[in-house]
Amino acid sequence: MSQFIESIKVEDKQIFLLDQHQKRVNETFSNFGKEVTINLEEIYKSLEHDEDGLYKFKIVYDLTGKYKTQMIPYAMSEISDFKLVENNSYDYSFKFEDRKELEKMKILSKAAEIIIVKNNHITDSSYSNLLFKKGKDWFTPKTYLLNGVQRQHLLQSKKIKEAEITLQNMSEYSHFQIINAMNTLDDNCSYPIEKIKNLPKQSEHIGL
Repeated sequence: MSQFIESIKVEDKQIFLLDQHQKRVNETFSNFGKEVTINLEEIYKSLEHDEDGLYKFKIVYDLTGKYKTQMIPYAMSEISDFKLVENNSYDYSFKFEDRKELEKMKILSKAAEIIIVKNNHITDSSYSNLLFKKGKDWFTPKTYLLNGVQRQHLLQSKKIKEAEITLQNMSEYSHFQIINAMNTLDDNCSYPIEKIKNLPKQSEHIGL
């Protein structure tokens, strides 16, 4: 049976974006025709987590309602380089625990992290949504693989905008950053666009 995963930010005993995480869990059960679900808030309270600091609250669950949890100390690390990888058939519309295909793409790229290109459009990295900076504004690709909770939150709060980001117009952006449940919008955590090793030159189609 397929297993799914939620990774939730907990900092100084405060849990973040819980409603969005619960909504995704509920939608996962509903999509596969299951009426049962799991209550993330109750699970978190049952752990009686009383440590300060930044943690990733990880829940792996299946469609029968069985789950296991981990509370993992978290620190964001800088990524040395990125590479564009083309995959026109990959689908990750639900947050499956199985990441074999993503890991295979990453290994073949020989880069620290990948940015997946689907039908000429920029989607996500192997574990995060993406933001791209033009002028003072940040944009996220319309063509995401997974509509992440942080992405939804930043759009709803109007801190970012959606845009069609392709191989042809990437050069219009100066910086990019990764966002997920653990990492929100932060100018200090952005990378220059040149950090992408095989970034296409203007007016040129890249051979990925």
